[in-house]
Amino acid sequence: MKNIRKIQLGKNGPLVSKLGLGCMRMSSIWGGSTPDKKESIATINEALDLGINFLNTGDFYGAGHNELLIGKAIKGRRDDAFVSVKFGAIFHNGQALGIDLRPIAIKNFINYSLTRLGIETIDLYQPCRMDNSVPVEDIIGTVADLVKEGKVRYIGVSEITAEQLRQANSIYPISALEIGYSLADRQIERELLPVAKELDITVVAFANTAEGLLTGELKAPLNENDYRNHFSRFQGDNLMHNLEKVEFLKQMAGKKGISPTQLAIAWVKEQGDEIMPLVSMSRRSRLPENMEALDIVFTPEEMNTLNTTFAVGAIRGETYLQR
Repeated sequence: MKNIRKIQLGKNGPLVSKLGLGCMRMSSIWGGSTPDKKESIATINEALDLGINFLNTGDFYGAGHNELLIGKAIKGRRDDAFVSVKFGAIFHNGQALGIDLRPIAIKNFINYSLTRLGIETIDLYQPCRMDNSVPVEDIIGTVADLVKEGKVRYIGVSEITAEQLRQANSIYPISALEIGYSLADRQIERELLPVAKELDITVVAFANTAEGLLTGELKAPLNENDYRNHFSRFQGDNLMHNLEKVEFLKQMAGKKGISPTQLAIAWVKEQGDEIMPLVSMSRRSRLPENMEALDIVFTPEEMNTLNTTFAVGAIRGETYLQR
């Protein structure tokens, strides 16, 4: 196993890899096809071999398909993996129906997840989003009971407000906050990130390339069946404006001898020792490039230019992150 930079999860949590493996794309999402099962399992195992131990999933990814994949991959090497699971979203035939965060539902979700994963304890368990349908104290209190039962080790939260984060942490110590964060989506810098830092909560940052916008590979117009067509960021004049911004990213990446994707991940990594880029992959070939992003450094001038060029509002239009 290679050495990879580690960070502490929360105030009293274990050391986890600075780079997290998002497993979502190993299952059918947004109505797309399901990637090759053997390649997905091989990707998880190679990531573990390379020292990437933080595996992120949701019990609703592929209606449990994702958890079953991870369960197969970590069988026989449970100690190598730190498993993070989101719960609460309800899907039917690939369509989102809403969120169920009732205590009785949470107690049901956890048992199905443990069975699919083939493990006795989930390392990090977190509601996927809070919609105010159930009091925060009931949600976090229920997961805290699961900690006492030995079914959960640490509690996380995902896609919530700064006020909700404070409230959740007052009920039970929150170890991690999972939230979208990239050069294109910096809204959380105003309130949420400062609160997470104040409370010693690790930030698990997903969507580092803003749904592919920052990869430098996106072309206009998108294919008719592309799920991103639903979001104003990827429509009409907004998309043309945003792609012009990405041209700058491509130029800087070219000068540094790296890819725009690596630059985008590296920028997130540089925002703090307590921030973990969570990168979704379903192929082993993606691992080396994404791991190399952890070694990229910026001069103060480069960082200032990036922060100015991609200031809040520089990228036009919204995505699901603004729901």
